Amino acid sequence: MPVFKTPFNGYSVKFSPFYEHRLAVATSQNFGILGNGRLHVLDLSPSSPSSIAELAFFDTADGIYDVAWSESHDNLLVAAIADGSLKLYDLSLPPPQNPTRSLNEHTREVHSVDWNPTRRDSFVSGAWDDSIKLWTVDRPTSVRTFKEHAYCVYSATWNPRHADVFASASGDCTVRVWDVREPGSTMIIPAHEHEILCCDWNKYDECLLATGSVDKTVRVWDVRSFRAPLTVLAGHGYAVRKVKFSPHQRNVVMSCSYDMTVCMWDFMLEDALIGKYDHHTEFAVGIDMSVLVEGLLASTGWDETVYVWQHGTDPRAT
Repeated sequence: MPVFKTPFNGYSVKFSPFYEHRLAVATSQNFGILGNGRLHVLDLSPSSPSSIAELAFFDTADGIYDVAWSESHDNLLVAAIADGSLKLYDLSLPPPQNPTRSLNEHTREVHSVDWNPTRRDSFVSGAWDDSIKLWTVDRPTSVRTFKEHAYCVYSATWNPRHADVFASASGDCTVRVWDVREPGSTMIIPAHEHEILCCDWNKYDECLLATGSVDKTVRVWDVRSFRAPLTVLAGHGYAVRKVKFSPHQRNVVMSCSYDMTVCMWDFMLEDALIGKYDHHTEFAVGIDMSVLVEGLLASTGWDETVYVWQHGTDPRAT
């Protein structure tokens, strides 16, 4: 399956919601500590499944930690930058006209960005200044800032069924659920005893939320009764960096870790681990599952590689 080498360390990979062959990759120089960033837009070749072509790339003065595709415009992306900005890119415009906008409000690194899949003009960002910001495409300033977390916000993600609801994961060991119509968070879940690096909503049950933590576990929660997790998925050897529910199967969740592996779980099974991939040679920090092609997976990591493969096959097989 296709492999693409990036000049910098991979941080995030996202399939396009419009084109089954297209994906975006966020990268940072020097492991994101200091240096430049590059946003890659890649196309899988329909004629040659094992090759990836670079459609475009955009350089930044600081590292890029995350990227999200617009849910309303097939050429629009937003990138989360280490200098505290969010930058919007339009693939239909020539490179000198990009980024089309730079949103400079966060005072620390922006670690997460997620586009609203139901109300498609808005997105949320989570940053190391402990805040989350809500943005719309047509406004040069944020609509609102959400500031309750006591430490870095590593992830903020929209509920796929409720246009006003999102969740945030923080180094303060809590996940918070927010409704943009309410003045404060509507729910605080003390989900782990260590930093929580990621969260994601189930695509078929709007009450299920997965979290991943420095404690090496993935936990699945029912937000209607969150005194204890529905299940604890233990199998990673180090911190869980990203977690992602399948867009095609209710019970399947994907995770990646500083242990360099990507895991697939069926959280309803007693033996929940249904797949483990050890193709990365450095921290695995970015994963995604294609909405348009069932079973098509992607990952990136600090080994400067992007892998795209079908679940059940070897990511390294060409």
